[in-house]
Amino acid sequence: MKFDQQTYRLTDAGSIGLKAFIIGGLAILLSLYGYFSDAEQFFHSYLTAFVFWTTLSVGALFFLLVHYLAGSVWCIVFRRIAEALAANLPYLAIFSIPVLLGIGDLYHWSDPAVVATDHLLQKKSAFLNIPFFIVRTIAYFAIWSVTIFLLYRNSLRQDTEKDFDLLSKLRRVGAVGMVLFALTLTFASFDWLMSLDPHWYSTIFGVYIFAGTYVIILSFLVLCSLFLRYYGALKETINVRHYHDLGRLLFAFTIFWAYIAGSQYFLIWYGNVPEETVWFLQRWEGSWKYLSVMLVFGHFAIPFLVLLFRAAKQNLVILGSMAGLLFVMHFIDLYWIVLPSLHKSGVQFSWLDLTTFIGIGGIQLGLFWKRLISRPLIPVNSPRLSESVKYSGS
Repeated sequence: MKFDQQTYRLTDAGSIGLKAFIIGGLAILLSLYGYFSDAEQFFHSYLTAFVFWTTLSVGALFFLLVHYLAGSVWCIVFRRIAEALAANLPYLAIFSIPVLLGIGDLYHWSDPAVVATDHLLQKKSAFLNIPFFIVRTIAYFAIWSVTIFLLYRNSLRQDTEKDFDLLSKLRRVGAVGMVLFALTLTFASFDWLMSLDPHWYSTIFGVYIFAGTYVIILSFLVLCSLFLRYYGALKETINVRHYHDLGRLLFAFTIFWAYIAGSQYFLIWYGNVPEETVWFLQRWEGSWKYLSVMLVFGHFAIPFLVLLFRAAKQNLVILGSMAGLLFVMHFIDLYWIVLPSLHKSGVQFSWLDLTTFIGIGGIQLGLFWKRLISRPLIPVNSPRLSESVKYSGS
């Protein structure tokens, strides 16, 4: 891999993208074989992987929205990475098709016979029905795709045009997009995840998923920029202070995730309403309790104790390790949410958990890499780019 410091382009990006496509394609073929052998396991594994990679791109969209609304300078150098990742959202809409085809295997509210004998599901049928579920899923991706299209198009125009009004346009899109983002991510989390058990509900479940979504995009930005740095790209552009600020955000949202998770748990537990507590009781059955404990330590305690120190946030090896840990823990978190609806007595790992994850991820990362290397790795004509490059902290 070769990096041109003058144009900020990778002149020789190697075959990383091609390898990602090949590995992803092979994994998808293996997953299709798994579908014919165990359809129910396939759909649950696929849903976990699909939500994981979708939250990564949606998190990138949120990162951009916050960047434009806040007018932050330090994160300009990370913008192209976030844009290339968020631009995958229209393609992820295609990956939602198996989820829609598997509604019958995933969501028992979709079975008319079950609804006919369940008074609560009858009350919720105006919202939880197959046609409306499909329409909402299409609407989520349509809103996300239009938002990132407008942001990315105007951002790329900065590379060739010296139009200072572009920044105002980006902020206006960011203002509307932020409101739509909050609504769509909340309802998407209700639809895809919480409705797996339609008798259970949590009013802050959407915030819980959002917290994990932002943690994973921060982790990805750390890992991707360190990967580029290893090959000499942006080494002089992204400095230790940039990584320190990413580390501070990672630390803050690790605490926020734990706060929301703890609030959700304790409020439900103290309320002691059977319809609510059953969800957590199920995740304390058999080997699920070990995964629950793993989340407490891996998603909060360890990153908190490590990133608490300023030196750790400025040590790229330690910061990268914590980012990698949180990246993995987000998948385990989603696995912990989805799979108990299939394996109620305990954890039963399947090879489909791995192949669906690699399949969607391989295609996602291949598309991301292809788009990233097609442009300069930073927005070269952004009005405040020089301030971002020279950033020395706050």
